[in-house]
Amino acid sequence: MRHLLLVIVLLSFAPASVAQSMTDLLVQDQQVLGEGWSGFTDVRFLLNALLTLTLATVLGAIIAYHPKHVQRADTLEEIEAPKVFITYAMIGAIIGIMVVKYGLVVGFVLFGIGGLIRFRTILRSATLTGHVIFVTLIGLSCGLDLPHVAVLSTAFGFVLIFILDAKTTYRMYVRALPLERVPEAAASYRALLEAHGCRVMSEKKDPERQRFTLIFRSAEHTAVSELQALVDKNIDPQLFGTIDWEID
Repeated sequence: MRHLLLVIVLLSFAPASVAQSMTDLLVQDQQVLGEGWSGFTDVRFLLNALLTLTLATVLGAIIAYHPKHVQRADTLEEIEAPKVFITYAMIGAIIGIMVVKYGLVVGFVLFGIGGLIRFRTILRSATLTGHVIFVTLIGLSCGLDLPHVAVLSTAFGFVLIFILDAKTTYRMYVRALPLERVPEAAASYRALLEAHGCRVMSEKKDPERQRFTLIFRSAEHTAVSELQALVDKNIDPQLFGTIDWEID
C-alpha cells in the first residue's frame, strides 16, 4: 500500500507531458488486449512464440549446466538449481512475448505479481516457487482474454516439466555409525545404489561425527520405503546407521 501511494504521489507531481504519456500508454494497451479465441488463428505469432520459448529454454540450459556449476555442486539445492534456471528462463520468455505483443503495462503487471509471489510465498524449494509463478502467468493470460498464450505456455511448460523431472533426486543422510567404519559404510551404500541404476551426484563423509551423506538420482521415482528395504536387505548389519531421507 505504501508503494502504491508513493507512485500516486510521484505521478501527481510529474509534468503534464509525462502524465499524458502514461495515460496514452494505458489506453493503447487496453485497445490491443483481448484477442480472445481468435488468437488461435494467428499461426505466425504462435509459431514465433514457440520458437522463442524453445530458444530461451536452450540458452538457459547452457548456463544452468555449465561445467563449472556441475563441478562445484555438492548440495541438493545446488544440484537441482539448473531446473530453477531453466524454469525462470521460460518465465522470462513468456513475459517478454506478452510485453512485445501487448505493451509495457502487461509487463509491469507480470513483474509485480512475480515479485509478490517470489518474496511473499513460502514454499519448500525454488523449483516450486517457479511453478507457482508460471501457473500465475497462465491464469493471468486467461484473465487478459489471451487463451492462445495460456494454452501455448501450458503445453510447453507441461513438456518441459516432464523433461526436467524425468529423474528424481534423493539425499541419504546416514548417522550414528561406528567411528572406524564410516568410510567402509559410505562405499557399501554407494556401491549398492550404483548397482541398482542410481547415479551418485555427491558424497560427503564426516568420520568425526560418525556420519556421511549421499545425494543421488534414480531413473525412476522410487518410494523411500523401497529404498529403505533395499538397504536393509543388502547392507551388512554392522554398517547400519540411522538414515534420514529427503526427496526433491
